[in-house]
Amino acid sequence: MRFGVFAAKARGMETVTQDQLQAAAATSKAWPFQEAQRLAKRFPDGKRDADGNLVPVLFETGYGPSGLPHIGTFQEVLRTTLVRRAYEVLTGGHPTRLVAFSDDMDGLRKVPDNVPNKEMLTEHLGMPLSRIPDPFGSNDSFGGRNNAMLREFLDRFDFDYEFIAASDRYNSGQFDDALKNVLRNYDAIMGVMLPTLREERRATYSPVLPVSPTTGVVLQVPVSVVHADKGLVSFKDSDGTIVTHSVLGGQAKLQWKVDWAMRWVALGVDYEMCGKDLTDSVTQSGKIAKILGGRKPEGMIYELFLDANGEKISKSKGNGLTIEEWLTYGSEESLGFYLFREPKSAKQLHVGIIPKAVDEYWQFREKIPSQPVEQQLGNAAWHLLGANGGHEGAQVPGAGDSLPVTFGLLLNLVSVLGAEATREQVWNYLGNYIHDADPAAHPDLDVLVDRALAYNRDFVAPHLVKRPPAANEMKALNALDRALSGFDDETPAEDLQTAVYEIGKREEFGFENLRDWFRALYETLLGSSQGPRMGSFIALYGIENTRRLIAKAMMRTQPEQA
Repeated sequence: MRFGVFAAKARGMETVTQDQLQAAAATSKAWPFQEAQRLAKRFPDGKRDADGNLVPVLFETGYGPSGLPHIGTFQEVLRTTLVRRAYEVLTGGHPTRLVAFSDDMDGLRKVPDNVPNKEMLTEHLGMPLSRIPDPFGSNDSFGGRNNAMLREFLDRFDFDYEFIAASDRYNSGQFDDALKNVLRNYDAIMGVMLPTLREERRATYSPVLPVSPTTGVVLQVPVSVVHADKGLVSFKDSDGTIVTHSVLGGQAKLQWKVDWAMRWVALGVDYEMCGKDLTDSVTQSGKIAKILGGRKPEGMIYELFLDANGEKISKSKGNGLTIEEWLTYGSEESLGFYLFREPKSAKQLHVGIIPKAVDEYWQFREKIPSQPVEQQLGNAAWHLLGANGGHEGAQVPGAGDSLPVTFGLLLNLVSVLGAEATREQVWNYLGNYIHDADPAAHPDLDVLVDRALAYNRDFVAPHLVKRPPAANEMKALNALDRALSGFDDETPAEDLQTAVYEIGKREEFGFENLRDWFRALYETLLGSSQGPRMGSFIALYGIENTRRLIAKAMMRTQPEQA
């Protein structure tokens, strides 16, 4: 995510010393710093090797490459990155690494719906993803293609990470010692896992999944340890014969909870977060990691997404929101902002939340310079602006930046212009409001113009209804029209807003409060139950255009599809 890097000083901000920054980080209640504080307690003097040298703290995110990267992939890597950066700030720059680990030794359980050559994949069901031909024909394996897609996805957002594929570690023998360790502790691991399984599953469960020497399928069969130090086990092969087989060099993989624990110990993972659905897995894998001579990493368990109706998102239902959909209607920064907020609370994920997220991100970004350092560390925009860079100080470039027009106001303008509105039209109207209305001068705003046009086209225009005004609203609109006739296009937005206020407060129009007046304006002029500051909208849309909008509303006697 192209959020920039921390720099020594940002516009309009007082310099904060490194000591002040670390002191604030040590007591910050912002969740990335609370996670970082737990890591710092784990390594009071920093993470050290056997010789006492400072070594990187290892952060990990896991990925199952049977499908394409999605918004859940993005959120986990982003949130882990935010904790990583918080730890660096807290410790004054102690080294860190982030590993994106792909379990491409996993057996293919079912054929995905969105791939070609399904018959070929069906023939390879059960085989490791890294040993199945690529149905798209673009890579040496199905797992390899999806790994490439993952790396392309992470690179797209400029994440700083190292990629590790399970197949490379298993096939090269780099996990052999860890596999022997699992065999040596086979009974203890079974003691952790068997009580968690249904009776019928216990009969076939094994921490080790051998790859059949005859079919190449990852077998879900009981095994007996023959010689742990040589990596030998025996089991019933696919054809029913009992074989003695090595688990080394890619000839087996581990059940995923055992694999998770083995990976923590073998790689030296210090931090990994996961979704609430893996809570029990964290507990079991943590016990296994201890058996293997390591310890469970620190980590946060985050809540899962819900749809617009508050129901759990399901791939089969298709009731979620893809990252491509978000980026069609909102910005990268707004997605990061939404994912930053309250990760331990269930969050609704649907297109209707995007406009608010866009504007709130910019509001928070603008606030940074005026905040004391303690508040800056709790500001989502502060974290996002420094997500992908090294730290050279306390401040962030871009802090304090603002948009000349809010996304909400843009959406209202575009909705009035109609579904066929163009970028050029929008920028022409922006000239009423911005003295240098040039896309090149306002690249962030230009991005949002495109997003507003797409959002209006797909979600606003098809359902827009402007209701006819009631009798008292008709009188108030007439008064507003008369008031506007006395202004010109150079009138400041604040003066226009004052005129709108004054009309709404007049007792003769019968509004109980100003909220009712503004709701009437939104519903009759814009076709929405809520909207922008009307003074800003009038200044943007133009005096005469607004008067024509009022005239149309006053002529409306029944609901009109607009």
